[in-house]
Amino acid sequence: MATKDFYQVLGVSEGATEAEIKKAYRRLAKQYHPDANPDNPSAGERFKEISEAHATLSDAEKRKQYDRMRKYGAFAGMRSGGPGGARGRSAGGAGTTEDFEFDFGGFGGMGGLGDIFSSIFGRGKQSTPVGQNLETAVDVPFRTAMLGGRVPIVLAMTEPCPTCKGSGGAPDATFSTCPECKGRGSVSFGQGGFAVSRPCPMCRGRGKVPSRKCPTCLGAGDVRAERKVMITVPPGTESGTKVRLKGQGEPAPTGGKPGDLIVTFQVQSDRFFRRDGLDIVCAVPINVAQAMLGTTIRVRTLAGKRIQLRIPAGTQSGRKFRIKGMGIEKNGRKGDQLVQVQVTVPEHLSDQQRQKIKEFAEQADLPY
Repeated sequence: MATKDFYQVLGVSEGATEAEIKKAYRRLAKQYHPDANPDNPSAGERFKEISEAHATLSDAEKRKQYDRMRKYGAFAGMRSGGPGGARGRSAGGAGTTEDFEFDFGGFGGMGGLGDIFSSIFGRGKQSTPVGQNLETAVDVPFRTAMLGGRVPIVLAMTEPCPTCKGSGGAPDATFSTCPECKGRGSVSFGQGGFAVSRPCPMCRGRGKVPSRKCPTCLGAGDVRAERKVMITVPPGTESGTKVRLKGQGEPAPTGGKPGDLIVTFQVQSDRFFRRDGLDIVCAVPINVAQAMLGTTIRVRTLAGKRIQLRIPAGTQSGRKFRIKGMGIEKNGRKGDQLVQVQVTVPEHLSDQQRQKIKEFAEQADLPY
């Protein structure tokens, strides 16, 4: 949380649309992302500030509550509104008063803001800090999405420094009480008529400072690293499906609970199969002779097996044949595989072939 309010952090007006907020966030996040600023420690703090502002203003309910907090400024006359909330009475027009109520439970990721309000107005103690959620999209092969399976993803995330184990100090460093926060781990400042607390920038919320900074993380206590995670893909997954992995997100400061990993699946198309509900559809070519006389063909299924399918004589192009139980299985139901026959006509004929086709047409009384 910075001294500016969230609208100022993103550089948008109070009436900004959801699209404007998203556009501003993307531009600033790209500019201040730690990966793009490896030699600028302050960029990481700015990135967190931008992420906190976006997490609140992009959520309609959180934004509504935040706007009400800004509106009432000093919160004069507030009383407890139950766990994690507060009630108050504000002067209205013509000598009237207006009751208002805030729920601070949804602001756990706002740099300590939710915890402070909750402790002041109802909880009596700060809740455990929670790390940032991570969101990523992963491409899933069509067959894996339909049958279920596992896919690997590589995440770039913040992890405790392996050299100092998160303390920020060199292996031989000694630690003393932070002179900035006097060992509390947080500092307070005024904003809009009320006090707001944030982790101490000098000790990063640890309450102690090392005599010598860690040479690996330069005192930050954490480093950017890549982590490989195997993601389970449920059978019948569609593009846009999301899964949440608890505790797989960014670690929280001062030993709190890590955030979650939210994965959005994007199903790749397949050259042979396509989906229709729980059914799998494919197209198989046959020639004119096979269509007229009948034949037996081998058809590949989603499971990889090949099944013999009888094509009766006189089959027309576009006709579909159903293979029972070879579709997608989901929620106790299982679809079928639909095989659509496409009759192919030769583009080039020899003179002899052309003559025989004419003779056949004449005998069958077919126009040509």
